Amino acid sequence: MGAAMRRIHVGNALSAFGLGFTVPYLYVYVAQVRGLGSVTAGLVLAVFAVAALIVLPFAGRAIVRRGPLPVLLVALVTAALGAMSLGLSASAGTVLLSAAALGAGQAVMQPALATMIVDCSTTETRSRAFAMQFFLQNLGLGVGGLIGGHLVDTSSASSFTLLFAIEAAMFLVLVAVMATVRAPRAPRIEGAPGQGTSGGSWKQLLGNRAMVQLCVLGFVLFFACYGQFESGLSAYGVEAAGISTSALGTALAANTLMIVVAQFAVLKFVERRKRSRVIASVGLIWAVAWAVAGYAGLGHGSQAMATAAFISTYALFGLGEAMLSPTLAPLVADLAPTGLAGQYNSAFALVKQLALAIGPAVGGPLGASLHGPYIVAFLLFSLGITVLAVRLGRQLTDVQNQPSLARSRVVTQGGAPADAVVAAEA
Repeated sequence: MGAAMRRIHVGNALSAFGLGFTVPYLYVYVAQVRGLGSVTAGLVLAVFAVAALIVLPFAGRAIVRRGPLPVLLVALVTAALGAMSLGLSASAGTVLLSAAALGAGQAVMQPALATMIVDCSTTETRSRAFAMQFFLQNLGLGVGGLIGGHLVDTSSASSFTLLFAIEAAMFLVLVAVMATVRAPRAPRIEGAPGQGTSGGSWKQLLGNRAMVQLCVLGFVLFFACYGQFESGLSAYGVEAAGISTSALGTALAANTLMIVVAQFAVLKFVERRKRSRVIASVGLIWAVAWAVAGYAGLGHGSQAMATAAFISTYALFGLGEAMLSPTLAPLVADLAPTGLAGQYNSAFALVKQLALAIGPAVGGPLGASLHGPYIVAFLLFSLGITVLAVRLGRQLTDVQNQPSLARSRVVTQGGAPADAVVAAEA
């Protein structure tokens, strides 16, 4: 890795650390510590999603026009102000405004950092770069949550103020670190269609069939996995399988541990295979995970067997996530025309945010009350991932689907096959 990429990875780890540091305790902080009630606490969590949905369409255009680094720095300062304000807020109005600032800043960090990774990598190194990003994100979330849990005291508002102050300081430290990055920027081609206006770039994106299919696939992926972790699947585990809160924590730890252990073990396997087939395999693995979850809650085994099966479900999800991290994000980058990686990254982040907003709203009530239909529905969603991935593979060029086939180090953008690039160079 070059110096720029090292700093970008530090940025990914620290931003994830900040997120894990405070977000798990937001509900308790607002509802109990500040005494604002469960309704306000629920609204705060909703504001995070709404703020992201509002700013992400504009973030893509800003990244294309100004570059990812200035956008990232603005997002970090906004998140720092939101975090500090949240730690000092005592009324519902200020809490909601602070949460909006924090949520908007954190939402924009993701596509900005992803675009910087694209600019600092080649087709050959991109999968490993995004695998490292995902590894550090999960490590940061886990460590942040662990340390934050030992710092907070529900009987003391000042302990939460300290927590948010540390998070704000971390974002400002990250500003200083990222300001030193000297990353190459994707060239801007004057007069290229869709670069002049945001409407034109969105029209160009929607005209890219492969990208549209990837967004649909991404929505199903995030809806059927990440959107269920802390809502539908956990509610199902408690209500149907009788899982204790400590066992639920163990299951989440098993998910993170699987990612950390398996990430680089599966990387070589993933790099030499077609991306569409890797994603299709993830759908099958997750279908098995939902079948195991079905046994945990609907089977007639002992409580120990049910708990072991439930923990295995989260571990299987982690294996699928480890396979996706070096696959999805690099594919988004390779589908983007020159200069529009920021727009494509923001669009995919918007799809992810929609899935994460809708997933808990649908899965939570279903997992808590309709146990059999819940398992069947999401098992079918997982099989749908496999079908959608196979269909996506037909829209990709050989090099987009399997970058190891490239005979040139030239990054292929916008659907141009490697052969055409090599011929053009000759």
